[in-house]
Amino acid sequence: MKTDNLFYYIFLNFPEIFFELIDKPETEVNDYEFTSREVKQLSFRLDGLFLPSDSNSQKPFYLVEVQFQPDDNLYYRLFSEFFLFLSQYKPPYSWEIVVIYPDRNRERIQDHHFSKILDLNQVKRIYLDELNADTLGVNTVKLIIESEAQAIEKAKTLITQAKEQLNDSLIQKDFIDLIETIIVYKLPKKSREEIEAMLGLNSIKETKVYQEAFDEGEEKGQQIGEQRAKLALIPTLINEGFEVNKIAKMLELPLDIVQNVVNQK
Repeated sequence: MKTDNLFYYIFLNFPEIFFELIDKPETEVNDYEFTSREVKQLSFRLDGLFLPSDSNSQKPFYLVEVQFQPDDNLYYRLFSEFFLFLSQYKPPYSWEIVVIYPDRNRERIQDHHFSKILDLNQVKRIYLDELNADTLGVNTVKLIIESEAQAIEKAKTLITQAKEQLNDSLIQKDFIDLIETIIVYKLPKKSREEIEAMLGLNSIKETKVYQEAFDEGEEKGQQIGEQRAKLALIPTLINEGFEVNKIAKMLELPLDIVQNVVNQK
């Protein structure tokens, strides 16, 4: 799993962690949807977008870029794609850009072109090795940059914290699965069974609470899949000439959700 895919997985399943990283209350997540948008003329996609769920929101939208390899062209590409996105979609919100690096050594600034833009309050650069926030979410993300020698012990500590701090059994299970996924990413030569044993997850996964959470998660995942399938049908139905009210009734979706998809089309 590539690092940017790993972060996409984290932000899709645990979007509150993003707001912890930018030092905002994690309750902000209630006002946002994590998504992607394609800039059609040039066929590229902005994969990390936190868009306000309310089209009348006064909150900004966030474009997130994860960069773990030195890239002299990053800011040329990022800003050109971003402003083309603004031109095409004209979102009704202010904007902020967040670039996540493992450390400062990976960044290539290109001072003569971008120094003033990077100094804007709307552009935030995060260096994971410099983060001081001591939260479960931030420490879990920082696990990505830990050395292999320290990663297992830190992961064990995080699993213990998750069991102590997360009261909802489903959320606790999903968080433990996330920690395991990060270790799988860091130790690609180890099997998942070996990693489960190293983290002491065998006994956890056999507990009644974990199994009940697993079953609940399976049911929830099926519901989410059905919801996404319905949302994917909306643009097609619009193109076929169906009205918004009719689509909402046909798909058994709230009218405001259908309207929101139509507005973003």
